[in-house]
Amino acid sequence: MNGNRPRVAIVLFNLGGPDSPEAIRQFLLNLLKDPAILRVPFFVRPFLARKITKARLKPATEAYRVLGGKSPLLEMTRAQAQAIETALPELDAKCFIAMRYWHPFALEAARAVKAWKPDEIVLLPLYPHFSTTTTGSSLTDWRMAAAQAGLVAPTSALCCYPTDPGFIAATLSIVRNTYEAARETLDPSVPLRILFSAHGLPEAIVRGGDPYQFQIEQTVAAVIAAWRRNDLDWKICYQSRATPQKWIEPSTDAEIAQAGRDKTALLVVPIAFVSEHSETLVELDIDYRRLASEVGVPSYFRVPTQQLDTDFIGSLA
Repeated sequence: MNGNRPRVAIVLFNLGGPDSPEAIRQFLLNLLKDPAILRVPFFVRPFLARKITKARLKPATEAYRVLGGKSPLLEMTRAQAQAIETALPELDAKCFIAMRYWHPFALEAARAVKAWKPDEIVLLPLYPHFSTTTTGSSLTDWRMAAAQAGLVAPTSALCCYPTDPGFIAATLSIVRNTYEAARETLDPSVPLRILFSAHGLPEAIVRGGDPYQFQIEQTVAAVIAAWRRNDLDWKICYQSRATPQKWIEPSTDAEIAQAGRDKTALLVVPIAFVSEHSETLVELDIDYRRLASEVGVPSYFRVPTQQLDTDFIGSLA
């Protein structure tokens, strides 16, 4: 205890991203060798991981080239960590970052937490929606890392927060402001459709009981209900298909093609991400914007992620 303030270590879980062009291949391998991601027999996984990495390396390298050769995710997560600490003056709180597939890994974070000697530990995923492929994998990784580091302290984990009132209010504020700004730039005769685009999952994982898709639907329903407008045209879709399996639908690119046929402008909301990274800055802003132009979408707008939004940080705190 520091005076009357509990000493609380907050461990932020996130995906991670390569910090140099040379790290891209190993980052992809780390991702694909995770049994929570590539659900094949263990003796097949290394071979298949190398094969998919080889196929994805060139497009991934090009995507990160656009971003300056590395992912911006770590810098933003550090900024979010500092903002969360500032938002908790009643605690002696310190945030630690545990990335899943690139530095700083969970073991690095666990050793740092142990050295800090907290009274308690809170595990906070920067994934609003629980999936066995994200939060579930990170929790498993953390348990092994904490054991290896010899870290022993009372620990609690936030599973997810898809309908947390603060999270919904913060998200709605950003979406509504961008929608109204987009609407002002459009001819009144041009319709505007909202695409809530989330990272996809293989269908088999959802059929196996993963709650991610259901929680995405819960978040969108809560945002729409809080908006209190009955004239909104909106759909949920899924992006970033990464493996050869059948993934949940509809896909974001299919919905963009449909918008082209319907001659409706699009406002794309990255509903499952709270930071900017390759899936937003490249896939949404470049690849899908280009597709929208090619298929005749009148205008294409994109809602920013929550990042350091004051209300969002307040909801996490």
